[in-house]
Amino acid sequence: MHAPAARDKPFSPSCERNREPILAVLREAFAARRRVLEIGSGSGQHAVHFAAAMPRLEWQCSDVAGNLAGISVWLDEAGLQNTPAPIALDVARDPWPRTCFDAAFTANSLHIMDWASVQALFAGLAGALDAEATVVAYGPFNRNGKYTSDSNREFDAWLKARDPRSGIRDAEAVDALAREAGLSLAGDIAMPANNHCLIWQRG
Repeated sequence: MHAPAARDKPFSPSCERNREPILAVLREAFAARRRVLEIGSGSGQHAVHFAAAMPRLEWQCSDVAGNLAGISVWLDEAGLQNTPAPIALDVARDPWPRTCFDAAFTANSLHIMDWASVQALFAGLAGALDAEATVVAYGPFNRNGKYTSDSNREFDAWLKARDPRSGIRDAEAVDALAREAGLSLAGDIAMPANNHCLIWQRG
């Protein structure tokens, strides 16, 4: 089977812009971790960049089935030893991997999913993580039901016009789901362009 043609290789400009600030957070947050499950790997750009920068980590990509071919192009071209084949994971519908991970990462996904899928994501993590796992979620978040910037307000309006079920999530509501999954908030780091990295720890 031949890999998809180069024209089928997805590209996300935002991944190029935010990968270095996120990497700086992950180097510290995942310093003692070994196996990472990335939920919603998108284009695959983050996976290649982070796995190359942190070769001691096994970086497991996952996404809905329709995105796996594009992710595979990035992984195949990079030829890294620590990126196994991506797996299909619709967090609300697919069976979760039975492998136990000690870290999970997701970027710019919670505001794309509907709220039921966000709930399913954290419920699924409860069974996929080991006793001392670390979870990092990157993206825009509201605080106490309020936007943190005019640009986030505009972005949220664009999201809801495209899909009324999507939208920027309240950090407090997301943290409540994490706590239900046995995770405790360990960090809340401001990032460029009015984004944040929320970091949770288990155990």
